[in-house]
Amino acid sequence: MKAFKIKENIYWVGGIDWDLRDFHGYTTERGSTYNSYLIVDKKVALVDTVKHYLSDDMVERIKSVIDPSKIDYIIAQHVEMDHSGSLEKIISLAPNATIVTSPFGEKGLRQHFPSIKSYKVVKNLETLSTGKYTLTFILENMVHWPDNMGTYIQEENLLFSQDAFGQHIASYQRFASEYPEGILFEEAKKYYANIVLPYGNQVKKVLEQAKPLKIEMIAPSHGLIFDRYIDKICELYEKWANNRTDEKAVIIYDTMWDSTKKLAHAVSEVFESLDIPYELCNLKVTNFSNCITRLIDAKYIAIGSPTLNSSIYPSVAGFLNYMSGLCPKNRVGFAFGSYGWGGQSIPKVEEILKQLNFDVIPSFSCQYIPFEDTLDKLKKNLADEILKRKDSK
Repeated sequence: MKAFKIKENIYWVGGIDWDLRDFHGYTTERGSTYNSYLIVDKKVALVDTVKHYLSDDMVERIKSVIDPSKIDYIIAQHVEMDHSGSLEKIISLAPNATIVTSPFGEKGLRQHFPSIKSYKVVKNLETLSTGKYTLTFILENMVHWPDNMGTYIQEENLLFSQDAFGQHIASYQRFASEYPEGILFEEAKKYYANIVLPYGNQVKKVLEQAKPLKIEMIAPSHGLIFDRYIDKICELYEKWANNRTDEKAVIIYDTMWDSTKKLAHAVSEVFESLDIPYELCNLKVTNFSNCITRLIDAKYIAIGSPTLNSSIYPSVAGFLNYMSGLCPKNRVGFAFGSYGWGGQSIPKVEEILKQLNFDVIPSFSCQYIPFEDTLDKLKKNLADEILKRKDSK
């Protein structure tokens, strides 16, 4: 295991998790990396560590550059265990190192590692010199934990962005310029949608703080390092943080006897007839996290559910709970579904969409099997409601 030079005297010394397929409940089909960075200067600094089971890989990479005992500072940008999980191991190899962290970072780390005593707590925009380099700390409170912090090296125009701008990608390549652009941005979108989406206001504050900085490279804590596409990823974060959507639709549903599926396809015909791009997500075959990725920039969100035991179908209820926690805003919502005798699920779905402050189109329900006349009624009602909203612009 060798370190990878990303700038003069600055190295990637992280770990590659090729097998990771689930992270905090969302699918990571391409694995991930836990990125740790080594700054070799008059004072040596290590930026973050890795998940505990990749600690040996990290230590080997550090040893390919320096003796770990020479580390003076461990910059702990985030308490979560995928970044702090090897902290005790590094401290055992560098017992004189000081941990540099945010105020909330110190509180969290002391609770995780009560045996570690030496901390330097930094304020927003406080600086630390390692000799040649000046490190400026940018507190990223609630992007996506209270303790998150980024680190900027002004002499290299390099931002260690922590969880911001991350992607779950396991790759031998370290730089974005070496990796397929489409996959890179799809994974960046998925990462934002499933982790950062609820914290748009905090993201906007961080983007505002970063505006005066000259940034030529962004080194996140997961995935590829942005050595290009800086403007593009920042523009996307600004769009997502402001919940700006495109004229497109996502139809998310599950079905028992295919009646709700028939309704879902009728809904898709409406969007197609109005030249509105759409995607259908059957929860039997589509993971929640992939549905969320698809709706992050969709104006219209249609949710279909059968009624089971007087309530929302379990998979749809689970998705609604997941989506509600991520708080998408500025959307048009529509609930639909079929039922046998009670029909309680559809108003319950509609109520959840209202609680999210969506502009809610009146729901549509159907008893038993939707035949042509029912489908035609659904299509007319929905088309009329969508056209009302388009005409009112």
